[in-house]
Amino acid sequence: MRSLTIALATGLASLASSIALAQPTTSPMGAPATPPAASPTKPAEMPGVGDPLPLMPDFWTTRQKWLYEAPNANDAAGKVVIHWFCTAKVQACTDDLARIINLRDNGRVYIIAYLDGNPSLAKKLDPIRESEGVGLGSVGFGKGTTLLMKQIGVTGPASIVVGLDGKVALVTTSSAPADLDARDKKVADLIAAIKVYTLTNSDSPKAVKPGDKFTFSMQVNLAKWLTYSKKTPMSFKLTAPPDFKCDAKELKGDQIKIENNVLTATVSCTAPKGIYEARGELNFGYDTPSNASGLGTEGAKWKFEVKP
Repeated sequence: MRSLTIALATGLASLASSIALAQPTTSPMGAPATPPAASPTKPAEMPGVGDPLPLMPDFWTTRQKWLYEAPNANDAAGKVVIHWFCTAKVQACTDDLARIINLRDNGRVYIIAYLDGNPSLAKKLDPIRESEGVGLGSVGFGKGTTLLMKQIGVTGPASIVVGLDGKVALVTTSSAPADLDARDKKVADLIAAIKVYTLTNSDSPKAVKPGDKFTFSMQVNLAKWLTYSKKTPMSFKLTAPPDFKCDAKELKGDQIKIENNVLTATVSCTAPKGIYEARGELNFGYDTPSNASGLGTEGAKWKFEVKP
């Protein structure tokens, strides 16, 4: 009898196992079955110089609480980003706060502060200062920040500077004045290299013969985070000697070509024999991702000779 009981129990266990293996991955109604538990979030790592670092790395920011809204890509566009790690329990952090606020006030810097502790402690080191720094950064705090700082091995002050190319330009975990000076200089150098737009083509005509057509062209390359404004009149004006015959000496609106953030104004002319000088002026407007506006003006001068 005992043998029969054991055999029966073994058979039932085998049957249950077979049934479990044969279960469908979807419910009878077609809804997906409950997926397996997600793997733990990837541990944060301290990046190195040259590494790409997004504004909000998934493995850094998913657990953060923010004193303000989360970091905003539109507000950060065209700015040097500084990830700043600190705690009110470290005097060097309080000392570095004034430097960070000065960098923030430049207008070309976006600060993401990670401040270890509760909201009260975080507010003591808050570099955004509520309405003072609207659009200039955000502040993370709480358990997510504590975990992040522990994983990357910092207490504070520590800074990661990211250039406009999205790559880390400098990492410092030192509070020594010389190291903080070096950080601030790196930020200043990156800011100095920012170009909202550049004049990329304004070459003088060459090998021109009397009566032959030649062109004057100006080309402006607008920074990739900006767009040309439709609200601001766009114009090009050519100032040339009166004996020049041109298809136009002024261009407006759709007469000026825009492609891939490159604006090009071109006119064609003919002229008799002589040595000449002409000038061009190109005016345009642009918009930032945060809906701010700007004006651009570029000028060019052409000196050339028309000869048989």
